[in-house]
Amino acid sequence: MKIVCFGDSLTRGVSFVKGRMRILKENYPSFLQQFASEHFTVINKGVFNDNSDLLLSRVEKDVIAEHPDYVIINIGGNDCNFKWDEVAEQPEVEHQPIVPIERYIENIKQLIYRIQETNSIPVLMTLPPLDPVRYYKLLAKTYGSSISHWISLQGGIEHWHGLYNRSLNSLAEQLNVLKIDVRSAMEHSGDLNDYISDDGIHLTREGYKTMSSEVFTSLIKNVTISAS
Repeated sequence: MKIVCFGDSLTRGVSFVKGRMRILKENYPSFLQQFASEHFTVINKGVFNDNSDLLLSRVEKDVIAEHPDYVIINIGGNDCNFKWDEVAEQPEVEHQPIVPIERYIENIKQLIYRIQETNSIPVLMTLPPLDPVRYYKLLAKTYGSSISHWISLQGGIEHWHGLYNRSLNSLAEQLNVLKIDVRSAMEHSGDLNDYISDDGIHLTREGYKTMSSEVFTSLIKNVTISAS
């Protein structure tokens, strides 16, 4: 049984430690491989800073060519983000998310259809929770305080993050696609301060382990993989 983990830096295993980005060897696909090494092979196809546009552009090479049984799609955090340098330069004008929500949902649909065409099974993962306070602090440090007013008028990044996540949940129901709700699992399993790294977006080792545990549990429960 082969599983491709397809997504952005949260799939790749990026964390923010002591003021810099680093890639953790113990990321969610590697934990998933440890949890069930005898039952399936896990391939990490996460790329830093990817969004759903970019996933569509590489689905043939990184997913279809692997002939997986299951494809776990984890994308959206960069889609609902903004070009903060442009916001800082013009905080009084309107700005759109990097991938507007209508295109984001259409991209996910196309990914699902393409994967299903090849007789692989797509699995949607919800967006993990974030820490907006730590994220805002990093943004202010990087781009200056001029973005703060603009962010407040938009309802905060958690507004967009939650909106994209809710739309993803609705799409999973609409298309009857298996969904793994890592967002709820992480919110209910412990202190998010232990799971989210210093930038407020990426995860710690413990965060990735908790994410992977929910993925493994859901797979065992919902698909034809034996846990014994």
